[in-house]
Amino acid sequence: MSDYKGIKGFNIQTRTVDPVPFAQAIQNNPYAGVWGSGGDLNTAGQGRSSAGTQTSNIVYGGAASPYTAVEEYDGTSWTETTEINTGKIYAFGFGANAESALMSGGYTNPSGPMFTNTETWNGSSWTEVNEMNAARGDGGSFGVVPGGIAAGGYSTPPTTTHDDVESWNGTSWSDSAAELNQARYYGSGVGYTSTAGLIIGGKEPSLSDKVESWNGSSWTEIAEINTARERVGGSGSSTAGLVYGGGPSASAATEDWNGTVWTEVNDMATARYGLASSPSGTSTLALASGGYTTTTTAATEEWSFSGLQPTDPAEGYADAIVGDFYYNSSTGQYKTVNDGGAPIGTWASGNNLNTARDNMAGAGTQTSAMSVNGSNPPPTNISNVENYDGTSWAETTENNTPRIYGTANGVSGNTSVIYIGGYGAPPVANIGNTEIWNRSSWSETGDLDKGRNNLASAGTTTANVAFGGETNPPFGGASQAYTELFDGSSWTEVNALNEGRNSKAGAGTSGAAISVDEGGTTNVELWDGTSWSETTDYNTTRGGSVTGPSSPQSDVLLMTGVSPSGYKANCEHWNGTTWTEVADVSTAMTRGGGAGTGGTSGLKFGGYTGSNTAATEEFTAADFEIKSVTTS
Repeated sequence: MSDYKGIKGFNIQTRTVDPVPFAQAIQNNPYAGVWGSGGDLNTAGQGRSSAGTQTSNIVYGGAASPYTAVEEYDGTSWTETTEINTGKIYAFGFGANAESALMSGGYTNPSGPMFTNTETWNGSSWTEVNEMNAARGDGGSFGVVPGGIAAGGYSTPPTTTHDDVESWNGTSWSDSAAELNQARYYGSGVGYTSTAGLIIGGKEPSLSDKVESWNGSSWTEIAEINTARERVGGSGSSTAGLVYGGGPSASAATEDWNGTVWTEVNDMATARYGLASSPSGTSTLALASGGYTTTTTAATEEWSFSGLQPTDPAEGYADAIVGDFYYNSSTGQYKTVNDGGAPIGTWASGNNLNTARDNMAGAGTQTSAMSVNGSNPPPTNISNVENYDGTSWAETTENNTPRIYGTANGVSGNTSVIYIGGYGAPPVANIGNTEIWNRSSWSETGDLDKGRNNLASAGTTTANVAFGGETNPPFGGASQAYTELFDGSSWTEVNALNEGRNSKAGAGTSGAAISVDEGGTTNVELWDGTSWSETTDYNTTRGGSVTGPSSPQSDVLLMTGVSPSGYKANCEHWNGTTWTEVADVSTAMTRGGGAGTGGTSGLKFGGYTGSNTAATEEFTAADFEIKSVTTS
């Protein structure tokens, strides 16, 4: 790299390529490691235990009832072999290779009972040996048959989250090992000795990014993974490891551990959680098999990495730093690196909902969203629920109390959603019903103190704030300023909005939320966990708009709506300080559903254009943009 010095006080860099984000440079770097296809399992499934390496691996249990299947991998293909004696899923498991493995604990039903029985594999048969001390499953484990560790997990009934740690000495289990610092379940283990390993992620009960390191006598909290996850796969050691996949929304993310920091590297081709891995593998040679995407999978992937740590990306790489000014010698242009995000975002069509509707609730992200109920036409209730996986919508289990004008939130529309309030069929009218989605079913929990419709909310299934709405029939009812906090089981009234309002939108968390008035004014208020304060109005007055409810308080998209002049396609972005008009959606509409994580990723679905629509649109924006500079 050369510099032109002394020109107006600037040092102008000369580059042969335009800069890219570091993460992209890593993906373009063959020395950073890559996932390739391996032979598929004979039986698709999740919750299988595993042992061994990339070229000598064994998976056992899980898959399909009676959960006794066992398969061996030779680096090319899987072969079915002798089944375990007691079928189970999400059991503790470890071992050196396909000829030596252990399985203990687990269950056949998450509601119980849990197992304590232990079996060992010698390459030809499974033998029942001494049992664990505490019945449990869904914990993390590492080691080999002569010496291993089982940490955390949960037991039922009643449901108990464990910090217990048991050690295997080749003959029996001992619970004398030091306990985890943080009780957790759905955690995963990395390591191939009983004296050094990691327990990663899981639930505490909230989703965790915490990592604890074992030195043979005690646990120490170390650097967190970049993305909180549960039921990940893992390979390597306490000083050179690899974690990949995870949930609750199926992930393909892969992170490399060098003993000090976690670095995001190339993703798997198939996002999944509850996968089997290669616990005795390395950070440079790892295996991922099976798991759950939106259904069980048999896919196997192999990780290959030269061992060069991904600190120096591809040749010619230059990091994209906002504010940079440089000369590209290949194109003969002067260029700058500018802020990206929402201002440069665009909308693209996604696949339609199965049922056209408006007045639905939306939750989740662009790749894991939910559309709950709605109407077609109003006030006819539509009770069906649909999930979006980033490609298509699929109908799923209906909630218990059909209604319209409710509100929803959740970090993942496919796995974790709270649905609050709304307007039911007469004589039910305004209701305070609250329901929680747990991946497969809806459960009723504590009602709002003030039943109402056209309200907004922010947060998760365990920590939520609901605000505003109306208590009379929709359209023309009395606007309310009520604010209520949810702690996972019940609601409590707290300080109200400064102004009663309805037909509103909200985003953020229970401690940092934004309320956007869509009932004919442009008022915006911010919640700090205790009280509301007025902030900058948005630009175009309209009602019936939506935001991405998974967005943070300081990064929100406000989409579409209606005003006296007609339906709106407007989209505005809030950056925590100001509102900026960004690219319009393709179709002007009102009363649609929304999801997303902020100014770089949004989702708009359904709504009313004069008739109900099933259309879906996706908003995507890069983190930065490069512009050429005209010089003379």
